[in-house]
Amino acid sequence: MITLGLILLLIGFLTGIAVLWSLGFIILVVGLVLWLLGSIGHEIGGRRHYY
Repeated sequence: MITLGLILLLIGFLTGIAVLWSLGFIILVVGLVLWLLGSIGHEIGGRRHYY
């Protein structure tokens, strides 16, 4: 999710499409939150890792 968010941010920035920029930022933040929760040991959706 982090990689997808970065790709969408880059494409949105280069093409000037605000929707891709916004979606990329949201996906990036969600990916970082899931990564943080998984790294400190919280179960997400009943799983130890979200991937």
